[in-house]
Amino acid sequence: GVQVKKWAEHKGFVNSCCPARRGNPQLFLSGSDDGTCKIWDQRWKKSSRTLQDKFQVTSVAFSDHADLVFTGGIDNVVKVWDMRKSKVLYTLKGHGDTITGMSLSNDGNFLLTNAMDNTLRVWDVRPYAPQERCTRVLTGHSHNFEMNLLKCSWSMDDQRVSCGSADALVNIWDVNTGNLLYKLPGHQGSVNEAVFHPKEKIIGSCSTDKKVFLGEVDI
Repeated sequence: GVQVKKWAEHKGFVNSCCPARRGNPQLFLSGSDDGTCKIWDQRWKKSSRTLQDKFQVTSVAFSDHADLVFTGGIDNVVKVWDMRKSKVLYTLKGHGDTITGMSLSNDGNFLLTNAMDNTLRVWDVRPYAPQERCTRVLTGHSHNFEMNLLKCSWSMDDQRVSCGSADALVNIWDVNTGNLLYKLPGHQGSVNEAVFHPKEKIIGSCSTDKKVFLGEVDI
């Protein structure tokens, strides 16, 4: 591939980035150790907006229509920002340690977050959701002393989720029941991310063992 754009405004490590899927597909998000989440427009040379947090930002995501921004960091809280006002609209509290990854469901209604407290949480981010937005807490994976920023993902039908794990296993859960369906072996190091194929019953995973695996799963 060929590099088509380079943005260099962050003053710390960039931990996460996310493109807008709808709304304005030209937009990108980035979250950094400098405590900022920056919004980039591919048509511009500089960031279009900066959301300033008090803590390092370790994970970012857009809402379905890119009108909201989700950020997570070392303060264990998911912040939901209003793009128009550049202010926090509300927060999602429940994790007990650094949030390492987040992913929006394909229907745009739920946010999946992974954290170093060894829990994966599902949040209802619809506009008129109940006050208690955490709908599911999933366990079975692990973080360790390496403190890697382990990512998480949804299957295309939003019925299964997966995330990275320090135990070298690919973990897959049923969202509706909360059951851990699979612990797939093969890697010899921390699994940093696992993602579902958009059409086939295949999950891909990458690890600190410098390998990428593709596995068939009955989902």
